Amino acid sequence: MVRKTTVAIDGENFLINGRAINEGRTWRGHNIEGLLLNSRMVQGIFDDLNPDTRSGFDYPDGPWDAARNTREFIEAMPDWAACGLGGFTINLQGGNPEGYGADQPWHNSAFESDGSLRDDYLGRMAAILDKADELGMVAIVGYFYFGQDQRLADEQAVISAIENTTDWLVGKQYSNVLVEVCNETDVPRYEHEILTPDRVCELVELVRVRSEGKLLVSVSMSGGKVPPSHIVEAVDFVLMHGNGVEDPNRIRQMVNQCRASDAYPGQPIVFNEDDHFGFDQQDCNFAAAVSSRAGWGYFDRREAGEGYDEGYQSVPVNWRISSARKKGFYGMVAEMTGSRLPE
Repeated sequence: MVRKTTVAIDGENFLINGRAINEGRTWRGHNIEGLLLNSRMVQGIFDDLNPDTRSGFDYPDGPWDAARNTREFIEAMPDWAACGLGGFTINLQGGNPEGYGADQPWHNSAFESDGSLRDDYLGRMAAILDKADELGMVAIVGYFYFGQDQRLADEQAVISAIENTTDWLVGKQYSNVLVEVCNETDVPRYEHEILTPDRVCELVELVRVRSEGKLLVSVSMSGGKVPPSHIVEAVDFVLMHGNGVEDPNRIRQMVNQCRASDAYPGQPIVFNEDDHFGFDQQDCNFAAAVSSRAGWGYFDRREAGEGYDEGYQSVPVNWRISSARKKGFYGMVAEMTGSRLPE
């Protein structure tokens, strides 16, 4: 099998097929070469295996349908790419489809309790990763999400899930994939100790060894947090989140703090989740990240009272560029990359 898209790292830059992403581009005097502009699209393979909650995700025009969700995701991808979006995050255990909240009674996991993989989830993931490869896009594939990690029976099941997923990605020869072992490792709701900050680097190394270095791997922290030194040293690229960060200058501080650490070896820094917008303002979290030479990721959830056109994490999802907020984000991406919004 010949893949079209290969992601690599050279110093602080992400490369696609050997060339820096957005090669030679500047925006408002800032060098954006090598920065991964991305969006949080974690529900692309979502399903709810709990019959008691499944109907809560029905479409406005019909019942919930996992195949439809993935099909519409894939149909929207060419528009994202046309705007210059370099990549997206997609998770094997999704994210909270209600945005935020402690209770997650739905069952959304590509893993069986013993860490084996569900064929239906893998089929949907393969369709998305194949399309990303065709379009020249990077997929940040997340393995575990707090609120769903309890679907795995024990620590050995977590390790088996890591091994099985990594083997599957390598076996499919995906070269456009970055791995996020778990989303926000420091959130104190993970039920398996190996997914928490003190031990998660064991899993980072497991992915690296299991893939024989073919997969670049990291782990994210919760909003506003800079990873501790042992994580910065262990990962191939640094993942941070901007949730809860109201002042764009704090985004700059986070990037600068990471770079100033004695543990920082000089790899790329990228935000792959931030729910602050202000795309029409002179300064915002997106602009702050880019001006500090860090990639940035759009996290769009549907607020109370908003309609179906809003939100990429809220299920059911309209994957099109269907709202003013989405158009604001993609318009800014297009401006940065010299692209344009689709008609």
